[in-house]
Amino acid sequence: MEFKDYYKILGVSADAEAQEIKTAYRKLARKYHPDMNPDEGAEEKFKEVAEAYEVLKDKGRRAKFDDLRKYGRQSAGGFEPPPGWQAKRSTGFENEFQFDNQFSDFFNSIFGGGAFQQAHFNGHSQQRQFRGEDVETDLAVFLEETLHQQIKTVAYQLPVYDGKTVRHIKKHLNVKIPQGVSDGERIRLKGQGKPGHGGGEAGDLYLHIRLVPHPLFDVQGADLILTLPVAPWEAALGAKVTVPTLEGSINLTIAPNSQSGKKLRIKGKGLKRKAVTGDLYAILKVIMPPTSNDEANQLWRKLAEINAFDPRTEWGERK
Repeated sequence: MEFKDYYKILGVSADAEAQEIKTAYRKLARKYHPDMNPDEGAEEKFKEVAEAYEVLKDKGRRAKFDDLRKYGRQSAGGFEPPPGWQAKRSTGFENEFQFDNQFSDFFNSIFGGGAFQQAHFNGHSQQRQFRGEDVETDLAVFLEETLHQQIKTVAYQLPVYDGKTVRHIKKHLNVKIPQGVSDGERIRLKGQGKPGHGGGEAGDLYLHIRLVPHPLFDVQGADLILTLPVAPWEAALGAKVTVPTLEGSINLTIAPNSQSGKKLRIKGKGLKRKAVTGDLYAILKVIMPPTSNDEANQLWRKLAEINAFDPRTEWGERK
């Protein structure tokens, strides 16, 4: 019988703490799981890793293995247990990560064979199972789509292991996106991730919401910021201008003598979050005409003479 050093299989020392053993197992199980690794021999390596963890995670089984490892010996005919060694059937089973095949002869020789080939719950046998992994993907959402509940189609790929190779299938789901989702929010779809192994439940699908930048509006929390261009005469004389929102256009009054940078609040026209509705802020920006002519220049000069206005008086006298 070949001796299996479970510590070496997991890559940990004989005095490793339980958390270190668990971390090493999770890392190797992910590396060699058939759904993740199609290489030849990966499945056998995965079973070997799972077997090592089943022994070392349990204090009683680990102590029994430590005695065998310490007092047994290797010979030309294989591994020989210490004199008087008797395999005793282990009791109890922790149903954590499971696999649906038998353990090795070495394992069975230590623990009496068949003790971990099935899990027992309420007197019924249950085949060993392994939960599928979760899948994460981004979902692009436009600002307009956050104002109301939406049904969006999500397309993603899942690896499927057929016993020999891993192939990818494309899945399409119609997903209900609630009103008020925000950038970076996650939506969980239970059971839509990678399939489980040995009848285990599938993992979950997590959608990461990514708000698509809008060409006109910036987002600050639940509020929207709009830069509103106005002509010099609109700022000076006042005007009524048409302003876009996410739900159509509205008319906005510009007061006479409005300064560039002035912020006008339009209540309730921001984003609709789950607990609050934001506002739209229009920030005035005075824009000069791109071209001019002699008549216009004469009017500007006349205006300058009439107003005698110096916008830099606050700077004080220059010395």
